[in-house]
Amino acid sequence: MDQRSDIRNHTEIKLFILQGLTDDPQLKILIFVFLFFTYVSSIIGNLIIITLTLMDSQLKTPMYFFLRNFSFLEVAFTSAYVPRYLYSLSTGDNTITYNACLAQIFFVILLGSTEFFLLATMSYDRYVAICKPLHYATIMNSKVSNQLLVSAWMAGLMIILPPLSLGLQLEFCDSNVVDHFGCDAFPMLKIACSDTQFIEKMVLIFAVLTLIITLFLVFLSYAHIIRTVLRFPSVEQRKKAFSTCSSHMIVVSITYGSCIFIYIKPSAKEGVALNKVVSVLTTSVAPVMNPLIYALRNKQVIQAFKNSVRKIFFLSKQ
Repeated sequence: MDQRSDIRNHTEIKLFILQGLTDDPQLKILIFVFLFFTYVSSIIGNLIIITLTLMDSQLKTPMYFFLRNFSFLEVAFTSAYVPRYLYSLSTGDNTITYNACLAQIFFVILLGSTEFFLLATMSYDRYVAICKPLHYATIMNSKVSNQLLVSAWMAGLMIILPPLSLGLQLEFCDSNVVDHFGCDAFPMLKIACSDTQFIEKMVLIFAVLTLIITLFLVFLSYAHIIRTVLRFPSVEQRKKAFSTCSSHMIVVSITYGSCIFIYIKPSAKEGVALNKVVSVLTTSVAPVMNPLIYALRNKQVIQAFKNSVRKIFFLSKQ
């Protein structure tokens, strides 16, 4: 009897209601316009980066290989959240199925954690390029680059599978209203009937481990980079070296800062109002900023873009 009761309780709620950011109709319109603009801009910006790094022969180095994959992650990450919320804002349909909710949580955490490991990989690439320039082509060959990329994805997968397997056993029997604009781990744990203390601790531990491990690798790489660059005799050489790393460091700061604010907290039972705002910025503004940061601070990317525009303009003239 108890087992049948558990199964019935677990499957009782099949639809969740996403509370969103506001109930104000006028504010919803502003949010829709803002999110639509940032989403389209992020897709266009990141697709331009992906296209340029695929087409331009000067952008075939490991640095741009990782940048292309980072842009792909940004497109996938923002697409996991924003289109669904845009649909809710435009139609008024705030419901989402249990399976769709789990899928959204899976992809958001998988893509987000993979980004951290990829950022650590990109910092290692910069370390080899600056500290071991004569051996760069040998160390960062295509095989090693692919292995590092696969390792980043596998690490992201290992982060999500244990808590997700426990999350599948949670029961939702009292409330189906999710205090968020999308399915997120902590708002879902907040409405669960089951005891969530263990899974909360697991999520927190995995988040902290991801941050500590990847941040340590980034810090270690840049500690060696700074030490090496300061030994350069020429001021121009030092400026050039720091310039190649500055874009990556800005993106690292934005990514780590937002994640620490959202996930490093003692309990899911706390309010999530401010976290929703930060989540909007993380899933909409950051994917727009990242391609701009890399493009505007990188002469090779700017030149590749100009060359592509000239080719398109030339072909249209014929």
